[in-house]
Amino acid sequence: MTNAVAGLGLAPDAAMVTFPMELFLPGSDISPVEARKQEFYDGLTRWRSAFGGGDAGEAPMIRVESASVEEAFARANHLMLANRWGDGLPLWPPTRARVDWILGGAAPPRGRKLGTFPPRGGVTTVESCAIALAMAGGRPEYLPVLVAAVEAFLDPESGSETLQAASGSAFPVVIVNGPIGAQIRLNAGFGCLGPDPQRPAGASIGRALRLLQQNQGGALPGIGTMANYGGLRYTNVVFAEDEANLPAGWAPHGAERHGFAPGSSSISLAFANGATNIRRRGAKKETPEEDALQGMHRMADFMRVPNMAGLAGYERGTPGILMIPGVVAQTMAGLGWTKASMRQFLWEHSRIPAEELRLAGAPAWIEIDTSKVARESLALDPWPITASPDNFVIVVAGGGHPTNSYWLQGYSPGVVGRPIELPSSFEDLPAAAERDLGPG
Repeated sequence: MTNAVAGLGLAPDAAMVTFPMELFLPGSDISPVEARKQEFYDGLTRWRSAFGGGDAGEAPMIRVESASVEEAFARANHLMLANRWGDGLPLWPPTRARVDWILGGAAPPRGRKLGTFPPRGGVTTVESCAIALAMAGGRPEYLPVLVAAVEAFLDPESGSETLQAASGSAFPVVIVNGPIGAQIRLNAGFGCLGPDPQRPAGASIGRALRLLQQNQGGALPGIGTMANYGGLRYTNVVFAEDEANLPAGWAPHGAERHGFAPGSSSISLAFANGATNIRRRGAKKETPEEDALQGMHRMADFMRVPNMAGLAGYERGTPGILMIPGVVAQTMAGLGWTKASMRQFLWEHSRIPAEELRLAGAPAWIEIDTSKVARESLALDPWPITASPDNFVIVVAGGGHPTNSYWLQGYSPGVVGRPIELPSSFEDLPAAAERDLGPG
């Protein structure tokens, strides 16, 4: 609530009457609320903010000194953790020199306002992004992707205003299309969602976005965000589509979903709250046709679960992101499958019988949904997990091995795209990375 109040521009010390969460669980006794009604009256009639209206100006730089670089680094990290600016892992201190270096990757001016991060409402600028990226161990060439991701995150269509604070452990997924993926060594192949010392961009960008969620948005576990489990809270998910292995006729995700020109650099952001590896390949001597069909059934089976995650984006968002390796996409295309036919198959075969919905208590969630389209879908039997096949996101990414696909379960009211804006000097940055990190 403190975050929400500050995010509305009200005084951070606004009067509140707080109660334990258990008081508002089903079947609880709420009589203690009435017993404390005088506190409500006093808060409405007698409260005055302790904060003055004057402008304190820019805060001074923090100075950390020690006899050695190692000790100064440790003290800086202790300071950041003590002030709840860190994520629990070691951070690069965002010195002015390091932030200025990161800003070498900015196309817009450092002071450009990108929006206010919910729920606390921290004003976020290009410089804010550079500070977070500096802390996360990033490089200047990563900044254009982070800025575009932040713009998409702050778009009301993304649902971040509620998902930042909700209990469902949602995390942003950023899909990058276009040449910038290869230019900044963003992984699209083996291990593209995990740690990779050869391609560190995804971890740095995702971690910087998470630091912004916390430091600008106030999403501290148990305080600003009620996420039960905080899935992938350190690095989120940032990867590139493997456009080099897209079958002929398959458009890149950014072009297909958002209408960006093929060959241009862009990002697409959606929220997920789960990740599942799916055994896609058969075990024996299935024909290619049998193997493809069995794999499609297994993928649809994982989606056909009445836990209501996809309800958040039932109408215009996504039930999830299906990742398939390029070698699988090539095989599927050779058998006549397209992205459209795959979506249609998944939509039809992930439907849930009404009786299964009833046993899981799912109809109650559908009946109270804010979307009229979602509420009316309850009349359908079997029930489709999303309003349209087009809502499924299918992305070609992952190492060149046919056994597995990956399902990022959606919790996403919208899928938001943004073009990536590059500075005029951008071409110099990958060359500097080649010098610092070795051959890509």
